Parts: sequence; structure tokens; C-alpha cells
Amino acid sequence: MIKFFFILPILMSAIWWWYLDNHGYSLKEGIKGFTYILIFNAVIILFFTTMIYVTR
Repeated sequence: MIKFFFILPILMSAIWWWYLDNHGYSLKEGIKGFTYILIFNAVIILFFTTMIYVTR
């Protein structure tokens, strides 16, 4: 399951890029959103990784 965690940030970034593109924003204007996406996904991955080691 952990090996598929890389798909979530890619999917969320693609959706964010699509939103920016459709609403006429540049990637530079949306960099804050990409940062939030990466931080959010890092927290999720760290949580699940910690839970795996705690429950073993």
C-alpha cells in the first residue's frame, strides 16, 4: 500500500495545475497551492508510516 502513496501528490498536483490552467493563472501564481499539496501529502505519508511501525 505504501508504494502507491506517490500517486496521491501527483494526482492532486495535476488537478491543481488543471484548475490554474482553466482559470487563466500561471504556475508561478499557483506555487503556494503546490506547496500546500506537498506538505499535506507529506503529513499523510508520515502518519501512515508511523502507524505501520507503531502497530507492528
